[in-house]
Amino acid sequence: MLEVKKVGIRAFAARLGSKLSETISSQRKNLRQQLDSPLFDDLSAKCLIVFAIGIIIYSGLMSEDNFKSAVEAMRAHSLGSIYVYVLKCLLFLNLGVFIWRVVLVVRYKAVPGCSDKELPKCTVIVPAYNEGRQVLETLETVVASDYPADKLQIIAVDDGSKDDTYKWIEAACNAMPGRIESVKQPVNKGKREALFEGVMRSRGSIIVTIDSDSTIEPDTIRNLVSPFVKDKTVGGVAGNVRVLNASEGIIPKMLDVIFAYSFDFLRASQSMVDTVFCTPGALSAYRKDVVMKNLHEWVNQTFMGEKAGIGEDRALTNMILDCGWAVRFQSNSIVYTNVPLGYRQLAKMLLRWARSNVRETLAMGKFIFQKFRTGSMLGARINFIMSCISLLFPKALVGMLIAFLFFDSQTYLSQLMFGTVVASTAPAVFYAMRRKDSDLLWAYCYGLFWMASLWWITPWSILTAKNGNWLTRELPQQPVASGKINLQLDAGAVA
Repeated sequence: MLEVKKVGIRAFAARLGSKLSETISSQRKNLRQQLDSPLFDDLSAKCLIVFAIGIIIYSGLMSEDNFKSAVEAMRAHSLGSIYVYVLKCLLFLNLGVFIWRVVLVVRYKAVPGCSDKELPKCTVIVPAYNEGRQVLETLETVVASDYPADKLQIIAVDDGSKDDTYKWIEAACNAMPGRIESVKQPVNKGKREALFEGVMRSRGSIIVTIDSDSTIEPDTIRNLVSPFVKDKTVGGVAGNVRVLNASEGIIPKMLDVIFAYSFDFLRASQSMVDTVFCTPGALSAYRKDVVMKNLHEWVNQTFMGEKAGIGEDRALTNMILDCGWAVRFQSNSIVYTNVPLGYRQLAKMLLRWARSNVRETLAMGKFIFQKFRTGSMLGARINFIMSCISLLFPKALVGMLIAFLFFDSQTYLSQLMFGTVVASTAPAVFYAMRRKDSDLLWAYCYGLFWMASLWWITPWSILTAKNGNWLTRELPQQPVASGKINLQLDAGAVA
């Protein structure tokens, strides 16, 4: 009897152990799934950002006395005294300009979309290089636009791609017959040449350019073109760029917040003084007759004796402004574009933009203080001066020099991070007001990320402004496995 009981207890214990093991295994699996879920990752990252902000603010406040002592020591030296004075002037200047821009943004309103009858004939040009399948998705969204089909000409230009980009363009043409015109450059000539080919084939009075790694909403083109109808002084319009692949990594998440500030705040304020500095390549529109007057000068533009291969969007904007036309921003004309996922590609993209900014700031300086148009030019000049200050006063380099001379490393680092958090509050708060989303925290992450690993871009762009290489897309994408493309389109995209 005793043996039977022992056997029964052992069997029970074995079954209990098996059940516990299954339960623990199941709980581990569920926990692993939760840890791997995007929601958990996003929540964890935001909690870490909040924690880091708290530590930085605490550290900054704790080192305040050391900072004040260092500032007093700086004032005792001629170089340090000059630096403190200049820093104060710049601080008050930036604060005053920021308040001015806030007032402008509060007053800003996008132009409502016009009716079908009012809309002019429009040509959309999509230049593509080594874009692969994405160009098809871009063209699908353009064809699906609510712009009247009989007033919409679509031209896709393959700029000598090394991958299967042109096959996808042909697939789009075959799937949507009569809606898309294709152009194939025999060799890669650059984005300007691709756009030039499109403009030469255009039949619309308004030229719209859309990057081949972007997608648009149905009312995007209608809203983009409407300012030309409502105001005959408008020569160019900038679209509102948002991040298409924001869910794919930390860098796209950060850029999505920064793009919101760059477009919905900075370009909106520039629009109120009729002088948006850059109509982005991802989405912009221009009066064709204005473009044609400057087309050959633009496509053959040189910098320091070499043909310009970058900054085509900023250069065209400058030429339109120089001719006396207004350049506006349309917040309701939205485009979603892919951005880099890794540091290397991000740095290349930002460096190309920075070099373009150096080049075109010099070009703008040739006319901005002349009477380049009727009406007020004060706002344009204020923005230009602020742009020059950001270039001519490399804060990172000067700051490190001063820190080396007067500060101990711990105090300098804590105050630098504290200042970065304070400066990042502006885009964070603006994003929260517009999007009402906790993603505002990524503005702080980007500020610290820039301070740690991207600060060198502005000074290096000044030193290497002559370098006109595109830097990104130098490697072709992988082609499809076979020459046949399996094309599946939504009915709405073909209609």
